[in-house]
Amino acid sequence: MEGVTDRTFRALVLQRNPPRCLGGVTSEFLRVLDRPRRPSEVQRHLWDGECPGEGEHGRPLGLQLMGSDAQALAHTAAAAVELGLRWIDLNFGCPARGAQRGRAGSAVLRDPHVLERLTAATVASVRAIRPRSEELWVSAKIRAGYDDADCIEQLAQAVEQGGADFLTIHCRTHAEHYSPQVDWTRIARAVACVSIPVCGNGGVGTHADLARMRNETGCALVMVGRAALADPWIFSGRSVACGEAARFLLDYARGMQATGASPRATAARLKQLLKVWRAGELLPSEEDRSQRLRERVPEALFAWLEELAEGSITERESRSHR
Repeated sequence: MEGVTDRTFRALVLQRNPPRCLGGVTSEFLRVLDRPRRPSEVQRHLWDGECPGEGEHGRPLGLQLMGSDAQALAHTAAAAVELGLRWIDLNFGCPARGAQRGRAGSAVLRDPHVLERLTAATVASVRAIRPRSEELWVSAKIRAGYDDADCIEQLAQAVEQGGADFLTIHCRTHAEHYSPQVDWTRIARAVACVSIPVCGNGGVGTHADLARMRNETGCALVMVGRAALADPWIFSGRSVACGEAARFLLDYARGMQATGASPRATAARLKQLLKVWRAGELLPSEEDRSQRLRERVPEALFAWLEELAEGSITERESRSHR
């Protein structure tokens, strides 16, 4: 997710969820226009000294690319593989207006032939560097359709025919954006019409939903996005105390500042998480949430988290702490 799932956030989530619960992560999308991204741009987007071949914390790190120029996407993917990356993820699901203006993201879903062509160009480019016998994955993420879900099968098959190793399908259409209603039978339809593994996405809110989605749809994997912002422990299902939840956010703030973010920018990122945060009963009421979101002094926000992380105030005191 752009602007939140940066490398600091990814590292903290991976630290707190074992490999058996969380098998890998993808980057925020890297926008590719009408020219390939330079290797230095790819490297800055992904790493700060980590080994690309091993990914983060020994688990695969996927570079998510979004664009509509086949050659630019293909050359950017090849540059990433040359750097040692083992997973390229193509974003054909973003419904944002900027993506639509560039005929990228979910705009590609208007034409299955374009979807297949973009996927095939990327696959051919990276397989010229690493043959299929080597450990390398190209995946594509789509939505259930553009205006409606009538063409799920054609879209899923276009990804498979393009040579992707697996497909991620978000169960809403472009038109549905992020509406609260979800239909997991759409994921099941994709599973039924392709032979490659399918990763389900959309409508996951709790740890129990991970198994429920697999059981109800037959998907092999589940991708979690926004729910991980509310509870970074959703993958393991671990219930954490208030202090541990505060420590996560404090570590995030310190990590952001270590990469050059200003206190104000860091506080803004924290507030993005606090808008949806559920873990550890850190915000026992909506009044508490509103109070923290209204805080204008970054240092006051950091001090509140520090107190909670150090365990110097109780949850009851947290509710009345000003």
